[in-house]
Amino acid sequence: MSQLSRRLFLSGVSCLPLQGIMKATAMPAMPVDGERKVPEWALLQRQLLDEMSDACVLFYNKYFDERGYFLCYERWGANDGPDDAIENLNNWPQLHALGGKEVVKDLYTHGWEGHLRQFTQAKTSQIEIARDGMLYKEFNVQFDWQHLAEELTVFNVMPASDPYNQANTKRIRRFAGLYMGEDEAAQNWDPKHKIIKSMMNGSRGPMLRDATALDWAGEYFEVGDRFFMEHGETTYEETLDHYREYTEVVGDHPLNLLSTTLALNAFMLTQEPKYKKWLLEYVDAWAERAEKNDGILPSNIGLDGEIGSATNGKWYGGTYGWGFSPIDTTTGERVNRNRVLRTIVGFFNAYLLTGEDKYLQTWRRLLDEINAQKRTQNGILQTPTQYGDDGWYGWKDGLNESNRLDIWWFSMKKSDRKLAPDHPWIAFLEGRNEAWPVQALRQDISQVVRCVDSIHEDTSTPDSRLADGVLKSNPATITALMHQTMGAIHIGRPAWSKSSAYIGGSPLYARVRHFDPERKRAGLPEDMAALVTEMTDDMTALIIVNTGMVFDRDIVIQGGGYGEHQINSITVNGESKKVDQSYLRLKVPAHSSITIQMQMSRYKNSPTLLFPWDR
Repeated sequence: MSQLSRRLFLSGVSCLPLQGIMKATAMPAMPVDGERKVPEWALLQRQLLDEMSDACVLFYNKYFDERGYFLCYERWGANDGPDDAIENLNNWPQLHALGGKEVVKDLYTHGWEGHLRQFTQAKTSQIEIARDGMLYKEFNVQFDWQHLAEELTVFNVMPASDPYNQANTKRIRRFAGLYMGEDEAAQNWDPKHKIIKSMMNGSRGPMLRDATALDWAGEYFEVGDRFFMEHGETTYEETLDHYREYTEVVGDHPLNLLSTTLALNAFMLTQEPKYKKWLLEYVDAWAERAEKNDGILPSNIGLDGEIGSATNGKWYGGTYGWGFSPIDTTTGERVNRNRVLRTIVGFFNAYLLTGEDKYLQTWRRLLDEINAQKRTQNGILQTPTQYGDDGWYGWKDGLNESNRLDIWWFSMKKSDRKLAPDHPWIAFLEGRNEAWPVQALRQDISQVVRCVDSIHEDTSTPDSRLADGVLKSNPATITALMHQTMGAIHIGRPAWSKSSAYIGGSPLYARVRHFDPERKRAGLPEDMAALVTEMTDDMTALIIVNTGMVFDRDIVIQGGGYGEHQINSITVNGESKKVDQSYLRLKVPAHSSITIQMQMSRYKNSPTLLFPWDR
């Protein structure tokens, strides 16, 4: 008899509050009547977690060596530099934190340590800032925060999987200090004007001059048939020309808001107020600048703290600004590369710390101001993406809905949901797409198969492989699992929704998280699966399944990604029990499932990286 066809009886569930090191007195078992099948989605979740973990081992063994070095042609550059090398492990910490195999944590940790050594040793000859190493003090010497955030995408979520890595706890504090004036060699921060002094910054400080194409593109290398070029260049000159107009970098840019995840992690690690204070002051400063600029985040703040003063008075000036439309050397046409709308993570980090709606309101007004410029062209409504000397341009069909779904996920306001686009996951939560869990998991299993095939079929060698050459073969396909098991959004690369910008370096934004109290680790315990079925402002409903046929399993469920939500009570089959903690412990009988509702006070607690049993 197959697992899917087995009938099962629910004998009960015990709910235990966690205290100290989990030496708690068991609450009386809550009887659960009825019989249920183990649902197909639960079996698919377990299959995906296990097979994805195995595929990651295959990927690592092919593309990393025994030192943890990514096997590639090492070079400096925005297209294929250090950030791309470590991006090959994107989503691995989340995979482990979801319940992937322990080997995943071992490998991403080994790869991260290898990355730090590899690119500290990797040097340039023509780019002065990196002549003694592309990393200094284990941090990129100087780059923009689109690429710095991508390089930190793995590091910033590692504590969700393993907050007890002592080397990383030191790095969390040191990296945050680079942007808080705590490192004399890296004077990135101006406390008087509350600015990061340049769009190009890092462990060797800010760039306080115009950037050159060489700064961005890196030194000569053999472009042509030797390498797969992700951006389509056929010569080195085209690579260099790509960045000819990337000159205006002095002064602050909203991309620097992505640095706030460093301070967020430092606060959640230490609970030291200085980190929270700096983060909120910096985000508040940007909110004030938007208010002064008719609701639009300006794309340059000069060294004097004034809007646009480093770009001839233009609030829309600067590289990656509202008016930034450089020539694409592969086509000869101008392309729009405004990156302001990739910076919302800073406001979300502030909201995570405070639950204050004003941080979402800044973004709402920004979108409202853009959409107020709408026009109708040939019967089609369009809105702009850029602003230049002649006003708004870069028109695209439809309203600008950038991160509207994410805003609703945080606020849970009906008014935000009304303005947000639809999505298969949201339709499921709203009772309109019952088939989604199975469909999404089957699609992801197929994606893992495709990645495995591409790994086996890849004939590239380290000397013919750039750092971004196999990013698409990374088998860690986690978005549906994050939605289903944690009610989480995945602001990553790629983003979970077409309306969300591609953003690197965000923390974990989750409604709930799961832990294994027996093995003292993050993630669903062995044999277990979870599905969040409904979310409101103060309630979360989910199904917990023990797919195993022999052993009962204990699971710890936490409110929020970092314990920021308080669980007030839990209801099973109409019977409620008071919890009044940020976590609870359940015992789920073998081969059974339970449906629970949790009444919650969201953003009531100070978020922490500590696992529940250590709080």
